[in-house]
Amino acid sequence: MFLYPSYSKARPEGGFVATFKDIPEAITQGETEAEALAAARDALETALDSTSKTNRAVPLPSKPKARQPVVGASASLSAKILLLNEMITNTSAPRNWRAD
Repeated sequence: MFLYPSYSKARPEGGFVATFKDIPEAITQGETEAEALAAARDALETALDSTSKTNRAVPLPSKPKARQPVVGASASLSAKILLLNEMITNTSAPRNWRAD
């Protein structure tokens, strides 16, 4: 399972925003920092799944800083990302692939 480092930041108007350096499309929020980080997994999974459908390599997680929260992608999505990235690296991307 991939563990992506997450960042949370207090908003001036209240609440917190959670983001990921490696997956900038994954953004979410919550009333508290804990709520924002709890919602971060759904945001990460959605962004990773969307990125995997574009037939471009999905960024792997960077190394987290000390005590930085991490959010895990599911095992099945992590496996899908590994397979897709390997296929793209080997120019076997399933661009027009159909199971007939």
